[in-house]
Amino acid sequence: MMQTMMNVLVAAAVAASGSGADVRPDMKKIVTGNGATAVLARVSDADRTWSGAVGVRDIERGGRPSPNGYFRIGSVTKTFVATVVLQLVDENKTDLDDPIEQHLPGLVPGGSQITVRELLNHTSHLYDYMSEPGYSTNRWRGEARFRSYRPRELLKVAFAKQLPDDGKWHYSNTNYVVLGLLVEKLTGNPYGEEVERRILRPLKLRHTVVPGNRAGVPSPHAKGYEPLPGLVDATRMNPSLDWAAGEMISTTDDLETFMSALLGGKLISEPSLKAMRTTVGTGAGFGYGLGLQAYTLPCGTVWGHSGELIGYLTFAFRSDSGKSLTLSINPSTRNPSTAEVMGVAAKVFCGASQ
Repeated sequence: MMQTMMNVLVAAAVAASGSGADVRPDMKKIVTGNGATAVLARVSDADRTWSGAVGVRDIERGGRPSPNGYFRIGSVTKTFVATVVLQLVDENKTDLDDPIEQHLPGLVPGGSQITVRELLNHTSHLYDYMSEPGYSTNRWRGEARFRSYRPRELLKVAFAKQLPDDGKWHYSNTNYVVLGLLVEKLTGNPYGEEVERRILRPLKLRHTVVPGNRAGVPSPHAKGYEPLPGLVDATRMNPSLDWAAGEMISTTDDLETFMSALLGGKLISEPSLKAMRTTVGTGAGFGYGLGLQAYTLPCGTVWGHSGELIGYLTFAFRSDSGKSLTLSINPSTRNPSTAEVMGVAAKVFCGASQ
């Protein structure tokens, strides 16, 4: 099966005018090096946009992946949720320094000492329920991948344990499950409806989906796989295990539009955007703001978020100069390395030759 994939002609489909940085060789190298079965990319600056795809749509049936294909965006969902929370801050329905106990009494252990800001930037020190066996959507779960979960069920798993008092930064999906419930409490609506009403419809993001319990990915899409060994089709799964921490589906075009609008100040106030871009150290290779990651390249900082959900990796980056890079990668027998991904980013944003 793998040999069939590697013998396929690696094809790039150009969907718009040329871009300043040709990332196709980098994309092809990731595929031929077994880092991906398919890679989708969109590169934009002030007046030029390029989008393309390499690899195969299906390792058994072949076919070219569409540059406009759908994919699971994983934790990039967090940036959408954080944006809604900051809009609610702008509407004076909450404050970043409000303790979560004020809005969701009795829900979070120690909630009187945990603020909305600390949930948004992962400094709450809440245990990540996805650290428990069988609760991570980044791992193969067999038939359990079609099970439905409710948010409070996930929190029950999270609150059964505590992190050690080590003074370190801890990324925790639990934070965004709590924030999803906060949005619902403050608005009276499901968090997904608020994402649609406040972000998707105003920006005309017609190819971005909050799937709920739906297991499929809209067409067109490249299949996502998991090595077990041998690549197993992991495309279909019920993403309710991620909920507000990572369930959404989108395209490179829609993600670029969203990040450009957000970082361009079109979705939240200037003070909220400043707060969003105020980062804490993580020791993980990036700074973390409020649902926003800051990556340091040789030529400066790029903003955005990464996401992982079995079969799919997503990277959505934008610089203050207006350049953007959105990548969707379907891992093969290995995940692409940080050097491979950031090498593409350096070429786009810095003009570095890789």
